[in-house]
Amino acid sequence: MEQNIELSQKQTLTQHMIQSMEILQMSAQELESYVETLALENPVIELEERPLQAPSSAREDLQRKLDWLESTDQQNKVYYQQERSSSSLENNWHDRNWEEESLSDYLLSQILLADFSDADFSILEFMILSLDERGYYPDDLSVAADRFQAAPEHIERLLAVIQSLDPAGIGARTLQECLLLQLRRTRQEHPLMEALIQNYLPEIAKNHLPEIARELNCPIPTIQEACAEIRKLNPKPGSAFCDRNYLRYIEPDVIVVKLEDSFEILVNEYQYPGFQISGYYQELHKTTSDKEAKAYLSGKLQQAQWVASCIEQRTSTLSRVTRHLVQLQHDFFLYGIGHKRPMKLSDLAADLELHESTISRTLRSKYLQCSWGVFPLNYFLTSVASRSDKSTEEKTPEQVKAFIREIIGKEDKQKPLSDQAISRELEAYDTYISRRTVNKYRTQMQIPDKGGRKNW
Repeated sequence: MEQNIELSQKQTLTQHMIQSMEILQMSAQELESYVETLALENPVIELEERPLQAPSSAREDLQRKLDWLESTDQQNKVYYQQERSSSSLENNWHDRNWEEESLSDYLLSQILLADFSDADFSILEFMILSLDERGYYPDDLSVAADRFQAAPEHIERLLAVIQSLDPAGIGARTLQECLLLQLRRTRQEHPLMEALIQNYLPEIAKNHLPEIARELNCPIPTIQEACAEIRKLNPKPGSAFCDRNYLRYIEPDVIVVKLEDSFEILVNEYQYPGFQISGYYQELHKTTSDKEAKAYLSGKLQQAQWVASCIEQRTSTLSRVTRHLVQLQHDFFLYGIGHKRPMKLSDLAADLELHESTISRTLRSKYLQCSWGVFPLNYFLTSVASRSDKSTEEKTPEQVKAFIREIIGKEDKQKPLSDQAISRELEAYDTYISRRTVNKYRTQMQIPDKGGRKNW
């Protein structure tokens, strides 16, 4: 019998390694939920009451930093004033946000004292709560008619009641209806504007004014004036209100504090509860003679110790990765949005001697707060938009978009530039991209094409 011996390498992930990777990629909210669930399953884990604010020593240290920063760095004065005031208000942050009035609250307040039957008020309330975030009524009228066993004509009359409320345009079913409701609220005759809204909105969006003027047999300046008035109307009258269905509160996982000549990285560990291992069960593990109980406690103690180690490692890795990210994106943290440099996972991984998957898990679902706002950590992973043998420096999409916006801002509006012409103009900015890429970025910035930017 012939035997063959082969050497091979095989990587085996233990349960502990899997758990460590899972904890590393958890957001603060996920980690909080995980620790609380674990405490219910593992009796040796005792959750510590999360302090309403940082311990006094840490708070005093932070206060000293804020005082010093305010006196030495005028650029950050407003930002750190906000940081100082937030500590006294953090316990009722949710109350402050909930004080914002929602669209439904505002509309219901306008009909509370009106003379409606209980049945009609219930229908109105149902329809108001059905409005979407734009303030539009998205459902077919038959939905409310079937629910309340009412005639469609009656539902139509009640919708008209909603459409008579403030803000103007509320309760519309289409963009055309929304704009017409606002126009008619002025109680003046606008036959040309009504015709434009009803029949020519797509053409107005494309700035095809000569075609409209020709079809309506109307001078272009008159069409221009009417279109300018239409653009003053609000296509989303409900958007100015707080929408409780879409409220989302972001607590940063890491905070970047600008010092006089450097940056300090603070990992926010107050988002999730700490825990300790029960002294009682540790002592019981040492003294019990019950083998089954001893084995059970041994497993639970090892689990608790490993999770504590994983959370500590998560904090350390997050701090380390963020510190290097700040170094690579130094101009952004100094000068703000528009100053990012191209950066990939591989850049962080190579410099920190970590695997790209580790970097990816560290950045996943986590947020950074700095003097320029709150950003997902993945926001700083920026692809290269312009790379050419002719170019001396790689450009990010944000930088290229800024160049395009500047070029379009300077163009002759009587003869606006085509995407191909913009592509050629970008060469003066040491940026080399195709016409198709110009089109993509211009579309993302919601800038009209050549015809849409022309002044007739």
